[in-house]
Amino acid sequence: MKLWKPSLAFLYKTSARTQSKAFKASPPIVLASGFAVLIILGTLALKLPFATLEPITWLQAVFTATSAVTVTGLVVADTGGDFTLFGISVIAVLIQLGGIGFMTFAILAVSSLGGKISIQQRLLAKEAMNQTSLMNIVKTAKAVLILAVICELVAALALTLLWWPEMPLIKAFGHGIFYAISAFNNAGFGLSPDSLSAYASNVPVNLIISFLFIIGGLGFSVITNMYEGRRWRNFSVYTKSILITTLVINLVSMFVIYGLEHNNPRTLGGLSDVGQWTAAWFQAVTPRTAGFNSVDIGALTDASAVYMLLLMFIGGGSMSTAGGIKLGTFIILMLATYTFIRRREHVTLMERSVSQDAVMKALSITMITIAMLFIGIFVLMILNNLPFIDIAFEVLSASATVGLSRGITEDLTPLSQCIVMLLMFAGRVGPLTLVYFLTTPNKRRIRYPQTNIQVG
Repeated sequence: MKLWKPSLAFLYKTSARTQSKAFKASPPIVLASGFAVLIILGTLALKLPFATLEPITWLQAVFTATSAVTVTGLVVADTGGDFTLFGISVIAVLIQLGGIGFMTFAILAVSSLGGKISIQQRLLAKEAMNQTSLMNIVKTAKAVLILAVICELVAALALTLLWWPEMPLIKAFGHGIFYAISAFNNAGFGLSPDSLSAYASNVPVNLIISFLFIIGGLGFSVITNMYEGRRWRNFSVYTKSILITTLVINLVSMFVIYGLEHNNPRTLGGLSDVGQWTAAWFQAVTPRTAGFNSVDIGALTDASAVYMLLLMFIGGGSMSTAGGIKLGTFIILMLATYTFIRRREHVTLMERSVSQDAVMKALSITMITIAMLFIGIFVLMILNNLPFIDIAFEVLSASATVGLSRGITEDLTPLSQCIVMLLMFAGRVGPLTLVYFLTTPNKRRIRYPQTNIQVG
């Protein structure tokens, strides 16, 4: 027995060391693993016999689960027509977990049970929620969840009242809940094959849905700062810049889409004057990762499609349910370009200097994103005999977790659909991983002589 006790102690210490090493894995690896586990669980749930009206393939199940967890919205099965109430509920849960982030729920679960969150867990949460301080993690997590619940419940009730006249109350409430979750999390999943095309001229529905994904796409740090600051003068420089840029991009995009499509009989041309402006507004704000559409995306002119590529590439705010390179990255790129053209030494924003690290980070994120897009388009062009604009649209939509499509998702080869899944996963997890490695100090003490490289 005396020999047995030390053996148990040795095993316990060995196990503790193993667990310690497991939990010391870098935050990006843990985050990516968490999303992968959610996708696997979602796939298994969607393959259950009572999840669908008719059996679906494993590829359809994993594609749907991936699209939901990454809050993209691309589909290879009709959400409202192929899935039962259970299946639709699973998709909604995956959207909520993937959008707000499983780390938020994990932190709140530990906190509500009275547990202490370790430094390693706080570091992991800091990376997941793109925070700069470890002190406000739990506070931010609670604020995120409260904001989501309030916005989704209010919107769901409003949508229920709007849809009640055309469908039973319970069904209207179910639709309201699903669309509220999908919109706030910028997922773009709809219960109709044509998304919201039936409500292209319905002003209240368009405003509620667009309000949800704009709020979700601003970024929780912006919303928190607005709530705490109360007044414009108390807002941070980042919050002000995101709000101004969002407003400008949305308004300019509305006029651009209206100008390009108001004579197109397949999109805005067949609508009333009010309907045209309503649809123009909706299609102007949805490409920045919302994924809903109120007109046929495949019927848009090529000019409109190319303009939407730019909007999808920019995306929404950091620490939001949106994708893309992020609005803050775009702002820094524009400022850096302006600074170089004016031959100034420092990048400034609202009488504040932008650090060189932030500029380098923005350039790195943009270049890696462009490389990923090029590879995706190149490979899909090889595997599919489809128009270039359709392939480019699909790849950018997947990598920016937008969910808009020109109607080719189901026509892609199985291997192409697998590549699209990888793009969706990389678009959701990749930026987190990239930011982590870019913010991890790795300074070199060696400095080399300067040289001149011709540029331009």
